[in-house]
Amino acid sequence: MSVQESAKISPPKSASKTDTEFPKLSAVSEAVAESINEASGEAFQVPEAAIRWSIRILALVIAVAIWHVLTEYDFNYVMDFGNVPEPAAVLASFIQHVRTSEFFVHIAVSIKRILIGYGFATVFGIVIGLLMGRSKLAEDFFISYIEVLRPIPAVAWIPLAILMWPTEESSIIFITFLGALFPIVLNTALGAEQTPAVLVRAAQSLGASRFKIFWHVVIPSALPSIAAGLAIGMGVSWFSLLAGEIISGQYGIGYFTWDAYSLIEYDNIVVGMLVIGALGTLSTYLVRLITKPFLRWQIVEKD
Repeated sequence: MSVQESAKISPPKSASKTDTEFPKLSAVSEAVAESINEASGEAFQVPEAAIRWSIRILALVIAVAIWHVLTEYDFNYVMDFGNVPEPAAVLASFIQHVRTSEFFVHIAVSIKRILIGYGFATVFGIVIGLLMGRSKLAEDFFISYIEVLRPIPAVAWIPLAILMWPTEESSIIFITFLGALFPIVLNTALGAEQTPAVLVRAAQSLGASRFKIFWHVVIPSALPSIAAGLAIGMGVSWFSLLAGEIISGQYGIGYFTWDAYSLIEYDNIVVGMLVIGALGTLSTYLVRLITKPFLRWQIVEKD
């Protein structure tokens, strides 16, 4: 037999045990390892709310950084940032104002006007909107007033409001009321009008009266639109309030901002603007927080 043939029929050398076989884990060890892996994986899961708020805060930080760069280098192309105060100067001015009681008086006066004007607008707006959404007669009656008065800006109402109302305070509240009224009316009317007809017919087949249908079917169906109108109306009411305070007020955050412009205090102008934005954001958030329990039946999915 040749050497080559003997090599073919000879059995291969057995590999060492350590090269081919690995020690197996016991059932208990596998369970422990699996639990450790799961625990380590869960530890790195960040809540969705934390991620969303981090993105929002990051957006504000980026905006402040851009603001700082534009003012630091006096950017002057299309827009002129030469007279715009830097973020550090605005922060120093804000800290100086929060140490005085007069600054909080301006804020308190504006909040009081918002509460009164917006409160009346909420009551009248929801009632009129529901009537317009479910009654053609009410819609034909109110739509003329709304379509004529709604496009008139708040500033245009100021001279007439001063003539109509006995005090400047009441005229400013009236302007605030008008600003919040129309968004609430239109959104409420839209929600009531779009009540599913199948729900109304189902209630009628069960013997429900017109009032019960209105109370248990129409109003719950219109709640999402009412909540949206209340949030939009809050923002517009701040806009209207500030227009009134700038022209005819003696107190309020709008008057504070306009007075800073008259005195050429640019840093105080930005302070007033940022405080207005913060108050508007906070008040809109409170409106959504108050209306949220009434919308528990609504399931909203967001990507």
